[in-house]
Amino acid sequence: MKNYKSRIPDKNIIISLITFVMIISCQKYPEHKKEAFEPSSITGTWKLLTGTIIQGNDTTITDYTVNQELIKIINKTHFAFMRHDLGKDSVKVFVSGGGRCKIDGKKYTEYLDFCNYREWENNTFDFDFEIIGDTLTTIGTEKIESLNINHLNIERYVRLK
Repeated sequence: MKNYKSRIPDKNIIISLITFVMIISCQKYPEHKKEAFEPSSITGTWKLLTGTIIQGNDTTITDYTVNQELIKIINKTHFAFMRHDLGKDSVKVFVSGGGRCKIDGKKYTEYLDFCNYREWENNTFDFDFEIIGDTLTTIGTEKIESLNINHLNIERYVRLK
């Protein structure tokens, strides 16, 4: 009879190999780090629901869910917004802009570096904001003397997931 003992691994090697496999299978591998946001954080992607402009005694409320859509993306250092019409008629609307931003507590400042309405560029807009659930409300004065713009702007957004 042939001696097969030389082909069978040593008992200690088998136990070590099994132990190694068990340890590796239990080890948690790091996942790709996803940028998390606090539920109360303004960072994220938002869809504009309504905008209210108050200038003097005049109040204009715009429903941005009818015939148009606007989203705003905010991270720790920059923001961007895009608005377009949803209609199929000859009236076509596309508005976009963005730039740097600063978030400080419940204060949010936009430095509009880029905008397809160039006369709005290089202006700063300060807002207070509040988040309740998945709804963001911003309120601030938009003032551009060269365009004779000076109004209170209140916007209500819903967080997109």
